[in-house]
Amino acid sequence: MARTTKPLTNTEVKQAKPKDKVYTLSDGGGLQLRIKPNGSKLWLFDYRRPYTKQRTCLSFGSYPDLSLADARGKRDTARELLVKDIDPKEHREEENRLNKTAHSNTLEHIAARWLEVKKAKISSDHAIDTWRSLELHISHYLLYLIKEVFFHRYNINTSLKFSSS
Repeated sequence: MARTTKPLTNTEVKQAKPKDKVYTLSDGGGLQLRIKPNGSKLWLFDYRRPYTKQRTCLSFGSYPDLSLADARGKRDTARELLVKDIDPKEHREEENRLNKTAHSNTLEHIAARWLEVKKAKISSDHAIDTWRSLELHISHYLLYLIKEVFFHRYNINTSLKFSSS
């Protein structure tokens, strides 16, 4: 039978002092607070990977930045993923990769990469002029299109004038 661990309190977490060696305080359910000799306190989730059954840790953040309640919430989310046979560490890495891909596929980023390639063939003044033209004309046109789609979708009369009364 598994040992039951007494949950940590805010006072215990706050008053945990560094020692000569690294030590951990367990909260239960795999959540641990690792206290290092330099005084840093890190929240870790200790678990077994769904398929390989190897023990591993997932870091949630440091104590003052992440409260006990927030760390417990992250632990619960990670445990829900484990119930579905999803490795929380791999899930987080996949989310980060998708987020990075989404941000690198913006029009501004693609235009900047295109201009870097073109700079080898054109003068620097022409490159600056091209970038200014992109900023001035393309971004304004896209904002105009977004506004038109928004007003059309919600049937808002664009001839209305908004007053500051």
